Amino acid sequence: MLTRRPLIRALGRRRISTASEQRRPVRVLGLETSCDDTAAAIVTGDGNILAETNVHQHKVHEEHGGIVPLLAADRHLQKIPLVVRETLEKAEMRMEDVDAVAVTRGPGLPASLVVGLAAGKTLAAVHAKPLIGVHHMEAHALMARMGAEQKVQFPYLCLLISGGHTLSLVVHDVNHHSLIGQTRDESIGVAFDKVAREIELPWIDAQVGGGPGAALEQMAREGNAARFPMPMPMNQSTTARDPGFSFSGIMSHVARMREQRAFDHTCRQDQADLAAAFQQTAAKHLQKKAALALAHAADALNTRVTCMVASGGVASNQAVRQSLSALARRHSLPLICPPPRLCTDNGVMIAWAGIERLRRGLLDPYDVDFIQRWPLDQLKQMPYVPRESSF
Repeated sequence: MLTRRPLIRALGRRRISTASEQRRPVRVLGLETSCDDTAAAIVTGDGNILAETNVHQHKVHEEHGGIVPLLAADRHLQKIPLVVRETLEKAEMRMEDVDAVAVTRGPGLPASLVVGLAAGKTLAAVHAKPLIGVHHMEAHALMARMGAEQKVQFPYLCLLISGGHTLSLVVHDVNHHSLIGQTRDESIGVAFDKVAREIELPWIDAQVGGGPGAALEQMAREGNAARFPMPMPMNQSTTARDPGFSFSGIMSHVARMREQRAFDHTCRQDQADLAAAFQQTAAKHLQKKAALALAHAADALNTRVTCMVASGGVASNQAVRQSLSALARRHSLPLICPPPRLCTDNGVMIAWAGIERLRRGLLDPYDVDFIQRWPLDQLKQMPYVPRESSF
């Protein structure tokens, strides 16, 4: 592992900036390859997106019914050089014009993480730039702060709802989080995807927000949720006050309905009604558990949050947003969500998290490794190479 001295010497090899360059906002290149999207972006310290590129893999994985890790990694290897080059060209920049490189370090699929991390480390080391290894979920949690720091102040309650995670936490500051509740089984994103496959919905191959979960949301707009009542998860006396989440029960319920032929998966109206019923139940479950998280923050953590934030891919679902908005209004709190295209995995969130960490001098050595499983509340315990930030 690099010591602090060689890293500082490497950082010191950057060319001397002119006075006009020193006055401009910091510019960070962010790379994201935690799952099946190859993404890059260049973002400034004041929240301006100079350029972004995101290559999706929906067509690669659709025939397999889910993400195939080795196929995803192979696609990343093919695309990441082109994605980086395209992003620099869009911004009319060279690597010499970038101030730091931020890259997803974890959690995620190991083979995918390795590709992005290797690219980020190489770019940073060759061009003598600071390297920031980013926690994927912290990037989602901080996304709502981009360019709006006066609006989204610490501490706030954040719901991270995606295909990889479903959890609630208090974001006290960058690198400081208190986990409140997390899923006992599957994530809400996986639940959306699996139910979409049970009722045989084709994936949406859109540039932003494609996949089976997006197909289910679209189909649910045509449906009548009352036709197929769903059991509310964790609604027993032993679990009703638990701030955790569970989606395996409603997934199993849909699977049993198919086995019993309670719906016709070839009938569009049955598909729509079942999609609407599942989506409504999942959104209500999130709302109930978010209410418990707010109470836990106030009572157990003695923390008065400034707002609610929903981030991650499922936060782009409009039914979920409406349900959480109703809860936030009852507590006289604003609900802040990134734009839908920035809720799914993207390079912008990695670049912005890199900016937040760079300002606090939270840097990593060039030989940093990926972390497949990385609890967010343990982030503060990680060793870093501290450096007083000049940005």
